[in-house]
Amino acid sequence: MFERIRTGLILVTIVLLCMFATSNPIPMILLMIVVLAVGAKEWTKFGKGEGRPYKYPLLFIIRIQVVAFLAYFTEQYCAETWPIIWAIASIFWLSAFVTVRRYPLVGITPDRWFPFIGSLLLIATTLAIYSLWSDSPWWLMYLFALVWAADTGAYFTGKAFGKHKLIPDVSPNKTIEGLIGGLVLAAIIIAGASYYRHLMDWHLVGFVLLSMVTVLASVLGDLFESLLKRQADIKDSGTLLPGHGGVLDRIDSILAAAPIFALGFWLAGGF
Repeated sequence: MFERIRTGLILVTIVLLCMFATSNPIPMILLMIVVLAVGAKEWTKFGKGEGRPYKYPLLFIIRIQVVAFLAYFTEQYCAETWPIIWAIASIFWLSAFVTVRRYPLVGITPDRWFPFIGSLLLIATTLAIYSLWSDSPWWLMYLFALVWAADTGAYFTGKAFGKHKLIPDVSPNKTIEGLIGGLVLAAIIIAGASYYRHLMDWHLVGFVLLSMVTVLASVLGDLFESLLKRQADIKDSGTLLPGHGGVLDRIDSILAAAPIFALGFWLAGGF
């Protein structure tokens, strides 16, 4: 547990420094590129089962980084296409929900399209994070707070009161009581943000609905990665982060939450 807390504090410090220390986009861009590279490498472990990577993982990593570089450094030309990427990712997560609910009757079959799914999810997430940060670092902080609240609330509530399994075939440790605890803690964050922003009427309704959908999406992201690990017969996506596993183990919730929140934020024109 000490190792887990220490690693977590280091990660949070790095992320917060990149977010708030300067308005220069370079630190955030570099952070996103690192996450893309490591996340892409870890994604290859899901491809063949039993922890065996793709035959050519380097080509996958290079491809995803090239796309990311082009997206970041031509923002003024292609930012209007980002919502399309978020929408496609959101549609994928709707299908992922069905897969998670029906597993093991329905699963993910790694094939030649599997690397493109990984590319879509990773790129959509990093573009969403960068877009929210560009609007205001505090909006990105709000997204992280929602995800962390859902995860923390679910962990401690599940430990204390968890009896009824949520989806045992995918993640035996997650409980319905834990999900409720995560939703309650996230609701407190949502209420505080709504009050601070002085949101009223339809703006308030839209903000609350988007925030709650984002929280549920974060839970789905966590469950989906658990499904992939179960199919591939691996415990963690990697070993880079002591006490936490791999990068994908830390951002699995964000993979689903970020593009959905960014898309809703864009459709609403901000709050």
